[in-house]
Amino acid sequence: MSHFSTLRTKITDAEILKSSLRDLGIAIKTEADVRGYNGQRVRADLVAILEGEYDLGWSRNTDGTFDLIADLWGVAKKHNQTELINSINQKYAINKTLAEVKRPGLQNANVKLVVHS
Repeated sequence: MSHFSTLRTKITDAEILKSSLRDLGIAIKTEADVRGYNGQRVRADLVAILEGEYDLGWSRNTDGTFDLIADLWGVAKKHNQTELINSINQKYAINKTLAEVKRPGLQNANVKLVVHS
């Protein structure tokens, strides 16, 4: 029986996800295995290598969004999984917004970024 959970996300940009994970000091691999309970592994497009024996992974769906794949019980042994996932999602949202603002035609837009914790 697999211990992996799959969660839908609003993440659509792999490069911004990678830079967000790097910003948080998390090592990444592409086209790699997500480590789970008792040596179980599942393939993902992008893997966040966490301290301990468990990882977070993201796999692209046909609609361009990414699903988060992880053995959440295992991740929770070493990490506050809610805080970890929230911090990744928050960093992604900030980086995505900043990337959008830098697009041609928006450089002169008066943009105010408000982050709620």
